[in-house]
Amino acid sequence: MELIAQLIITFIATVAFGVIFSVPKRALLIGGAIGMVTWGILQGGLHLGASPIFSTAGASLTAATIAHFIARKVRLPVTTLAIPGILPLVPGSRAYFTMLSFVDGDYLRGLEFGVETMLQAGAIAAGLVFALAIFSYGKGIGHRYEPNR
Repeated sequence: MELIAQLIITFIATVAFGVIFSVPKRALLIGGAIGMVTWGILQGGLHLGASPIFSTAGASLTAATIAHFIARKVRLPVTTLAIPGILPLVPGSRAYFTMLSFVDGDYLRGLEFGVETMLQAGAIAAGLVFALAIFSYGKGIGHRYEPNR
């Protein structure tokens, strides 16, 4: 029951983020749904014993993949759907605790939180880039269709 409550809260938070940043109306619910799926995959990975970094990378890849498929169908830019989709993955609390540890003088713990924050941010970026690489394959300059002249 706790996971269902988390998914509902994630959906509401993602849609609210979209409203604040003027995401088009037809993309709000889609972005919220992608964010909810992303959070579910992250929590599922953590529940199965995967590391937070690996779970974040898998969830980010899933969010970007879903965003690419849906963006083609509804004719929206991929970033309009991918950014709200990865929003639940952003390690904001870890960054806060990093700074708090440094301010309190606990440099070792601050360094630990900082490294984990950067690894999670890198995992989000890696998932987005990997999905982009998959969907961009074959669309380079040398692969364009040229009609017979």
